[in-house]
Amino acid sequence: MTVRVGIVGSGFAASLHAQGLRQVPGAEIVAAASPNAEHAWVFARSFGISHTFVDYKDMLRGDLVDAITVACPNDLHYEVTQAAAAAGKHVLVEKPMALNLSQCDSMIRACREAGVILMYGENLCFAPKYVRAKQLADEGALGDVHYVRQLESHEGPHSDWLWDVERSGGGVLMDMGCHSIAYCRWVFGDAKVESVSAELGRFVHGERTKGEDHSLVTMRFTGGGIGVAENSWARAGGPDDRAEIYGSKGLTVADLTRGSSLSTYSEPGYGYAIEQGLGTKGWTWTALEEAWSDGYVQEMAHYVERVQEGGQPALSGEDGRAVLEIICAAYRSARAGQRVRLPFQTDARRPIDLWLEK
Repeated sequence: MTVRVGIVGSGFAASLHAQGLRQVPGAEIVAAASPNAEHAWVFARSFGISHTFVDYKDMLRGDLVDAITVACPNDLHYEVTQAAAAAGKHVLVEKPMALNLSQCDSMIRACREAGVILMYGENLCFAPKYVRAKQLADEGALGDVHYVRQLESHEGPHSDWLWDVERSGGGVLMDMGCHSIAYCRWVFGDAKVESVSAELGRFVHGERTKGEDHSLVTMRFTGGGIGVAENSWARAGGPDDRAEIYGSKGLTVADLTRGSSLSTYSEPGYGYAIEQGLGTKGWTWTALEEAWSDGYVQEMAHYVERVQEGGQPALSGEDGRAVLEIICAAYRSARAGQRVRLPFQTDARRPIDLWLEK
């Protein structure tokens, strides 16, 4: 069975989805939708996509697509997922799942009632190096795991809308903290996050955003384990993307950015690169097969497999909601200056409101 996929979006995340899907047997990208007609056409032409739409709802009509990936700005995740569920289409929604917990609950409910898959997009849980690190922990090579840290930092986001907290819902914690929190939860497995403590700051990009450009989140898991999510848009000198797992009898460190990359110096800069933040000028680490090494190929393959065979995806809508709940608790912790226990309920419209509120 060939799964016909439509991509909602035509920017940074959409390009990653397209790169991944093109390498998945059994998947065919048949359509793309973006409100910018010219941008949608250029995107579709770049990836050999036959149908383009300005309105994603037109793409959902009929039987053109079996499934979609939601790779548009954060403030649209909810409405696109709801529309796809109503049309009977399977959904992979890029991180963060939505702007608030109420939206997450509605998305989960809509997809369940429609009988379609809702997968939460988290590529780090499919990145080969990070998968191998978890395998070492699972097989006992490190002893009893008590500490997991995932760090992702660079000079700032690729897309302009990410600087606007009305559209993004927050700063770097919403942008990249999703990755780090999801990875810590994944490594600790059945353990649950009991409480969250966070420190946030706006150090470099105060003229561009009301959001935080550096975040440090500490999670206490049942059983005593500690997870640390450290993320920054304020790191000069190139990107850093690492995972560390400490156990009673060993440790492992996975460096996603530099492990197999080229060391490149370029004054004019060069094409597209996932890990380089604001640009590719000066010294950079040029990755080989970037979509594969960052897990997008494997992530899309898993999604297509679930659409073909049924069953719960490795990362479900419930996982996406759990990550956003931790993010909300972290914003509250940073505002209150104290640890926040989970479960954490809030009717905040956006997570960052819990930090910015008067």
